[in-house]
Amino acid sequence: MTQPYFDIIRLVERLHRHFLDVLRTELRKLGIEDINAVQALLLYNIGENEVVIRDLKDRGYYQGSNVSYNIKALTEYGYLTQERSPHDRRSVRLRLTDKGLALCTDVRRLQNDLAAALGAGDEVAQALAATVGTMQRIERTWTDFIHYGRTRPL
Repeated sequence: MTQPYFDIIRLVERLHRHFLDVLRTELRKLGIEDINAVQALLLYNIGENEVVIRDLKDRGYYQGSNVSYNIKALTEYGYLTQERSPHDRRSVRLRLTDKGLALCTDVRRLQNDLAAALGAGDEVAQALAATVGTMQRIERTWTDFIHYGRTRPL
């Protein structure tokens, strides 16, 4: 059991780096040079929602200083707008501009193309579902360790 766990950890890290390379390639293809792959992924994760900066940090997607830097850059380049909440002046709401939404549409199309390249059969769907289940169990175990200093069996 130990070796497959270590293999998954290495693979997750590699897949994340490869996915950022895929996004870099797509950005280049689209002629977008003002933002990087991490920033494009941040936009994609916000999508059509209106979110508070704290939510992005709390969900564990981004580190504090990195998200602040990237939000500032994305706002300056016209992909994102920021508004102070009328109810809590400390809270800043983020929303994509039309430019940001257009990029999200391009990334969504890319994701659909990549998913289709994996195949559409039941066998592929079952394998992906099993993989998602395993990854969620690992995430729960890590979350328990972070929050409670202990783990429960996978």
